[in-house]
Amino acid sequence: MTTRLRFDGWILGTGTTSGTRVVLGHWPRSPLGPFSDVMVQRPDGHRVLLAPDADVAGFVGSTYTFDEVRLTGVEVTRPDEVTWSLRAGPLTLRARTGARPPLGLLLRAVPAPLARTPAWVGLLDRPARLLTGLRTTGSAGNGRREWYGVQDLHRLAAVEASWDGEPLGGLAPVRPPVTFGFGSVPPDPSVVRVTTTVRLP
Repeated sequence: MTTRLRFDGWILGTGTTSGTRVVLGHWPRSPLGPFSDVMVQRPDGHRVLLAPDADVAGFVGSTYTFDEVRLTGVEVTRPDEVTWSLRAGPLTLRARTGARPPLGLLLRAVPAPLARTPAWVGLLDRPARLLTGLRTTGSAGNGRREWYGVQDLHRLAAVEASWDGEPLGGLAPVRPPVTFGFGSVPPDPSVVRVTTTVRLP
């Protein structure tokens, strides 16, 4: 007997010139209710999860790998169509999105109901690995499996961020890739519209 859980929202991933990499998940619709969480990898490789409550920390911490988990308020606002603002414990971040790259236009052309289905996502895994080095499906922690049904993509045009009040520098590629789990985010800083399906054993 297996259970499939669906998380519908956005993933924003960016590097900074200081070497800190940030992955924000913003989930208006999920089995845990609306929430946002942040995965941070510091320049020395230390991986931190910033989660708004114990339920989110437990689920995300059982699916991915972290060196530290902090419970803290995670506040995401979008004052306009191109701006993302984040406050989460020691982290503050403000990002501005740019235009869709060609891949974003292709993703938009796929009907959303199809793009969300695990069967379609599985078909895209090999082409995605060949073209981008990223995976759309794979094994996660504790016997779980995930499918990332990406439906849109925008590049980031600018980022300002700080950690404990110290500036993290400007926009930079997500390099080296983050190591929270099998999946990563595009090396080019971006925000993707995504439906993530998690199969529990």
